[in-house]
Amino acid sequence: VQLQASGGGLVQAGGSLRLSCAASGRTFEAYAIGWFRQAPGKEREFVATISRSGGSTYYADSVKGRFTISRQNFLNTVYLEMNNLKPEDTAVYYCAADSAPLRISNNKDDFDYWGQGTLVTVSS
Repeated sequence: VQLQASGGGLVQAGGSLRLSCAASGRTFEAYAIGWFRQAPGKEREFVATISRSGGSTYYADSVKGRFTISRQNFLNTVYLEMNNLKPEDTAVYYCAADSAPLRISNNKDDFDYWGQGTLVTVSS
């Protein structure tokens, strides 16, 4: 599967953005999809994951209550709705696909395919 993330941009603190992850291929629903982010000089970190059906989600504590992950399998797309953004949310955001059945992981090493990333900048 090939993934393409989009929707990043510059926003003021307290604002909102919606990221999209569009996938190619007919087996999109065979993958759990995760969002990760990497700030300059820092390790890539987990943000959120959604199960194949969309029925289960998993969030990092730092974004819980502010970010919402969702998916529309008929559109081969996963979304990350980000509200109440903070300067510390500034990073390149990546979506990734995990082919393992029944797993909803927060470990980047579990993900097989990665998109190219989209930059989110939150100004104070």
